[in-house]
Amino acid sequence: MLAHTVRSGLVESLHRGSAIVVDSSGNVLFEHGDPDRPIFYRSAIKPLQALVALRHGVALAPEEVAVTCSSHDGFPIHIALVEKILNDAGLTPDALQTPPDWPLGKEAAAALRVAGAGAPSPIWHNCSGKHAGWLAACQHVGWDPATYLKPDHPLQREVLEIVGDATGIEPSPTGIDGCGAPTLRGSIRALAYAFARISSEEQFAATAVPVHRFPSLVAGNDRADGKLAAWWDGPLKAGAQGLLGAGRHGIGVAVRSEAGSGDIAVVAAIAVMTHLGLLSDAAVEALSEVAAPQVLGRGEPVGTIRAALTI
Repeated sequence: MLAHTVRSGLVESLHRGSAIVVDSSGNVLFEHGDPDRPIFYRSAIKPLQALVALRHGVALAPEEVAVTCSSHDGFPIHIALVEKILNDAGLTPDALQTPPDWPLGKEAAAALRVAGAGAPSPIWHNCSGKHAGWLAACQHVGWDPATYLKPDHPLQREVLEIVGDATGIEPSPTGIDGCGAPTLRGSIRALAYAFARISSEEQFAATAVPVHRFPSLVAGNDRADGKLAAWWDGPLKAGAQGLLGAGRHGIGVAVRSEAGSGDIAVVAAIAVMTHLGLLSDAAVEALSEVAAPQVLGRGEPVGTIRAALTI
């Protein structure tokens, strides 16, 4: 059990899942649930997927790297960075193969509707930064940009190699992510190990440092994972279906909510990080609202969601 929802003194919901903390040698520092259950990494491995462009010499500013690793909220700063990556590669947003979507950020989506936007767009999809970085890599190397999402495309084959090396396990067979890209298979044990390495090995610094420095470009300031990232001293990335990976100085943390709740994953991650002394007192205080989110009744607090791991 990762967490309980308590309403008016009654445990109303039980939130199952798994969590693990390892070091860069694979030694286990904390384990809960079943960290070897097969999962898709979804967006949690974007700091690895984005490495292809950088290793082939695509010149990106740190902020641009951050947005290639992002599941962004779709605010003007995010869209401007995606457009610049594409423009510098000699491409337009028409090259993106993300499905048309409204921004993930509710305020960003509302602002577009107020401004008269009548239909969703591929560039507003939260994965457009990842796709822009991949397209820039294709242009730079000379790969076909029209087929960059095909599992047998050379770009995707290199992503497979990078993720397999970082996680220590074979990341296949692959599935299809929500954005249409191949999504790779693994476990949260392997994800934690990868983040331990991402946070401590120079070969991953090209994405690890920007992800650490620019959490508001990687996530959203209004989201639980974005708030945790702002206080976490290292790279942190959430993925769909309640997945979270984080690394700090050679320590890797991974959590997955079985019901697919990102908020529950953050609740559990904060509990584990606090238990192991990986968050400062100031961070614990600042994160109190996402560590134990309020349960409301008629707009008033009547309970909390609280961590329930055996620690």
